[in-house]
Amino acid sequence: MLSSIFVRFKTGLSYTAILSALIMSGCTLTGQQEQPLTPAAKAEMEMKQFQKVIDDAQGLASLDVIRAYIGLETLITDPELHQKNIDDTWLMLTKLTPEQRRGVVIKADENTLQGWLDLLNTYEYNKDDADKLSTAVREWQTRYPRNPAALTLPVSLLRLSQPSVSTSSQIALLLPLTGQAKVFGEAIRQGFLDAQSGLPQPQAIPEPETPKNDDSLASILEELGIKNTETPTTDTAQETTEKTQDKEKESSTFSGNTTLRLDPVAQNARQVIVYDTNSQPIDVLLKKVQQDGANLIVGPLLKPEVMKTIELQSGLPVLALNELDAIPSATTVCFFSLSPEDETRNAAQHLRQQQKANPLIIVPDNKFGQRMAQTFADEWQRTGGGTVLQQTFSSVESLKASINRGVGIRMTGTPVLPTENAPLPLDSQSIPSAGGAIDSVYIIATSDELTLIKPMIDMAISTQKRPPIYVSSRSNQGGTGPDFRMEMDGIQFSDIPLMTGANLPLMQKASSKFANDYSLMRLYAMGIDAWSLANNYNDLTKGTLHFNGISGSLRVEDNCTVYRQLPWMQFKQGKIEPVTQ
Repeated sequence: MLSSIFVRFKTGLSYTAILSALIMSGCTLTGQQEQPLTPAAKAEMEMKQFQKVIDDAQGLASLDVIRAYIGLETLITDPELHQKNIDDTWLMLTKLTPEQRRGVVIKADENTLQGWLDLLNTYEYNKDDADKLSTAVREWQTRYPRNPAALTLPVSLLRLSQPSVSTSSQIALLLPLTGQAKVFGEAIRQGFLDAQSGLPQPQAIPEPETPKNDDSLASILEELGIKNTETPTTDTAQETTEKTQDKEKESSTFSGNTTLRLDPVAQNARQVIVYDTNSQPIDVLLKKVQQDGANLIVGPLLKPEVMKTIELQSGLPVLALNELDAIPSATTVCFFSLSPEDETRNAAQHLRQQQKANPLIIVPDNKFGQRMAQTFADEWQRTGGGTVLQQTFSSVESLKASINRGVGIRMTGTPVLPTENAPLPLDSQSIPSAGGAIDSVYIIATSDELTLIKPMIDMAISTQKRPPIYVSSRSNQGGTGPDFRMEMDGIQFSDIPLMTGANLPLMQKASSKFANDYSLMRLYAMGIDAWSLANNYNDLTKGTLHFNGISGSLRVEDNCTVYRQLPWMQFKQGKIEPVTQ
């Protein structure tokens, strides 16, 4: 059933509650004549009637429900609620069966309903051709200029009616190539252009290349959903040789992940023009992009510029390389990023698939950790799980101090509350899982933090009774070496296909380019997949995209947002092997 929006109208209306209640129940005040309804009270009653029709239908389509949505639309003043009503009306229209549509009897004064039905017919006749649909929708808007959908189209229809992007169209790549974020923009740029020119295949081993190094900013890395614990520096020739040797040893820990199928990456001669988003204001750059004849924009990277791009409404198709906390409802922009939320949702799904019932999640004691705990709990409960317990940790120094005091990590925690409330902090009142003993632990930590957290768990519970441990890709960092892999034996972790040995030659190439800096290697993979998404942009806007990329298995979700599903690996006797379900 579509969610009720009536409760959100109520707070915006002013009326006398007691009088309204009496009037609605048919009562009058003693000794007084029945008072007429105020406009606000009348609107309130009408909205109740319309919303009751919608709620009683429980999501089933009918002309009465559509008429109720049309009636509600005339009473809405909030822009967001207005767009939601438009989207809900369209969704209900698309659910009508052919028999229901053929049996429609439209009254003389139902011009709005007639317009909606004509829009549905326009869509049905032209939905297989985006260019024809775009033209037909514009013609429909001319015929029904006063229809609510003529002013603000349903978001799903708005995306589908965008002109298709030709496979020979010119691409504008917008990235920060100077300033503090240039190292991140450069990694994505190299991945994008390398994908265009062709990537090494599993049969071929590329020659090592000179590592590229630069400074990085932890704050921007966190925004992009990755964690970097290495600060690239300028190497001597000897250090470069040593790092290359270390890289080759690291790659040898993968025997090759043959369980992952990577889709081929398109190679073509599409013109790509790269723009530095730090060179000019974004509004100036977008005008230049249009003047240069681009047909598709890939980027920008940083959130403020993504929001500005949405606000400017250039009219060009856009694949933004970041997500927003709140996506505007009526935007045609698509979104792709290395979202840490995606990885955390993956983890909840993976533990459910492994028949776990009572997980404990251990996260950093900050806003990022709270966000990840909430994401995990929401996904866990969405897929049928119960309460999720959490523990938090602060710094490496505090973890070391706890170990020195002999303090371990017990299998207890505080429940992660529903989304509308903030999670409870860890305290001495920690309780065991209401559903039984903890049977799995998911940890979001760096490799340095994990090397302390794991022994703290072992201090509090015997190895034989310790539940399986799962960790995020933040723990998979360059330079950890065989000792780390042996210490983490049996632990499972998720990461992008590039980092799991699915294409060892490409992994070697990326490692050479970025001196084994895993954070930049992940951005390089993102650039490769951004190229693939640009070449499948029409499938992206239709919601039919499913692509097995270098940064994950990609599919499109609501708001044209690309969701990444990651493979799972495990440490086993000093090596890294794929997890078989």
